[in-house]
Amino acid sequence: MNSIFLAASYLIGAIPFGLLISKAAGVDVRREGSRNIGATNVSRVLGKKLGFLTLICDVAKGYLPMLLAGLYLPEGETRRQIVSLCGVMAVVGHMFPVYLLFKGGKGVATGLGVFLFFSPPAIAVSLAIFIAAVAGTGFVSVGSLLASALAPVWIWLFGGDGTTVLAAAGIAVLIWIKHRENIGRLFRGEEKTWKKKD
Repeated sequence: MNSIFLAASYLIGAIPFGLLISKAAGVDVRREGSRNIGATNVSRVLGKKLGFLTLICDVAKGYLPMLLAGLYLPEGETRRQIVSLCGVMAVVGHMFPVYLLFKGGKGVATGLGVFLFFSPPAIAVSLAIFIAAVAGTGFVSVGSLLASALAPVWIWLFGGDGTTVLAAAGIAVLIWIKHRENIGRLFRGEEKTWKKKD
């Protein structure tokens, strides 16, 4: 049963909501903007409403597999570990979706859903950091990198156990790996900003 929940979590995480929503609007988001299927690029290409819808869907596909696993898995020593792994698999699915030949998004919104399941108070702090970082720098990538890196710390401070913190840290590492091109552009001064130029 554990393997079924893990596989289902991956397949749910792999659903490319950003692409499906953009296709419904007559646009292939993979060919516009940053060519990413995530909420940031959908918002940039198609507007904030569809970007927000993508965000909600991507957050949900990180949260719901864990919720369902928690509800239906029997009590036992490995239950918490399997639920946490379901969250990790959902993020992996978003990043490397089988439906799109393993070319997916960067995992921030789906990771947010997982972190939200782990600790809502920790997410409140992380969102504040994200908003402050984006407002201060103009770069969504900076906010995403800072918030994801610090999320495991907040989860730990708010009482997360070792399994939860380890899973959160693993997701943060994956998010940073998927942002390697953004990091390179930031160092070269080529990253796209949300701030309006004078």
